[in-house]
Amino acid sequence: QAWIGGIRAGSITSYGNNVKASCCWIAFNAEASGVLGIVPLECEDGSKRTVTPLCCHSDVVTDFDFSPFDQLLLATGSADETVKVWRLPQSGQDMPSSAGLTLGSGGGPVDMLQFHPTADGTLASGTGR
Repeated sequence: QAWIGGIRAGSITSYGNNVKASCCWIAFNAEASGVLGIVPLECEDGSKRTVTPLCCHSDVVTDFDFSPFDQLLLATGSADETVKVWRLPQSGQDMPSSAGLTLGSGGGPVDMLQFHPTADGTLASGTGR
């Protein structure tokens, strides 16, 4: 019902998702390499939504996914060959400055990520090999 305006989406190629939402947050590829824009799904008192940058990786964010079991858990994959898992805050709190977990894929840039839809705590990632 509400529009979110003034978003400058990235022109960098993403292999997977470009926009993803949980019950609390909307995440999207931002203009800068390695950065996601994070916007609260609900705005309080009809105020304007503010885009908060989440500096995720040192290279292009190629895919990201929210956990279906924990709406504050966001996984990001990148061309820097890492997968990071972030615990986003409740609305109104500061974004984390570092990931809760960082994994190296070792097989090249991360092409895709997806949380398992029925098994809590299971995340799949795919690379070029």
